Amino acid sequence: MASLLDPSARGRVILVGAGPGDPGLLTVRAVEALREADVLVHDGLVDSRVLDLAPQAHRISVAKQRNRHTLPQDAINALIVAHVKTGAIVVRLKGGDPFIFGRGGEEVEAVRAAGLRVEVIPGVSAALGAAAEAMLPLTHRDWSSAVSFVAGQCKGLSDQDWSGLAGKGRTLVIYMGVANCPAIADKLMADGVAPDMPVAVLERATLEGHRAIRTLLADLGDLVEREQVKSPAIIVVGEVVRLSDAEDKLVAWAKAAESLA
Repeated sequence: MASLLDPSARGRVILVGAGPGDPGLLTVRAVEALREADVLVHDGLVDSRVLDLAPQAHRISVAKQRNRHTLPQDAINALIVAHVKTGAIVVRLKGGDPFIFGRGGEEVEAVRAAGLRVEVIPGVSAALGAAAEAMLPLTHRDWSSAVSFVAGQCKGLSDQDWSGLAGKGRTLVIYMGVANCPAIADKLMADGVAPDMPVAVLERATLEGHRAIRTLLADLGDLVEREQVKSPAIIVVGEVVRLSDAEDKLVAWAKAAESLA
């Protein structure tokens, strides 16, 4: 594969992971790709400071929000392919890592089906960035020997098989779960996870205004409502949450209630 800095290597796609938010968490290779881009097709959650690393590029936002997409995925694929066919270097910039709930696999398939070259530059996933900031080890020799990643925003949530993904000795990380957190908590408890299992909500990780708060599984839905948590946020379920710096909001709420009694 041609070097990113090879000026003769035209007409290709580079899928780039923009990391969890803070531009300082970009890889060196990601910065090189941004500086070479002719066209920058980017997600809505990518920090503007990251976009500014490609001042020469024509920017196209394909921002997605819950139940409202500027472009469906097939149209994004077609857009990328069309620009590459002009001979452009197209950087497809995605929050986190392209291959963790970023639909990067679908875009690679589309580009390859068109007979075009594609490269993937990994990024620090939202879960890893958020956990590191909150001092929350997703695995720990004494507490968790397995970690799983699931999408909480999906059709037919109740039909998803999450059995065995959360519980003693395991960590479950839930992306895009804020809007569905009451149903997620009910589902996990119905599958046998203890109601007093620690849960952390990591909001706006690595960005200004970030928060790391925790409670127990049975209180997850109420916590998100009380604290007015907004996306983007990651939910972590597991005993490792006790080791984190996340503020224990259930204890704080209980103390406040006692003071008013």
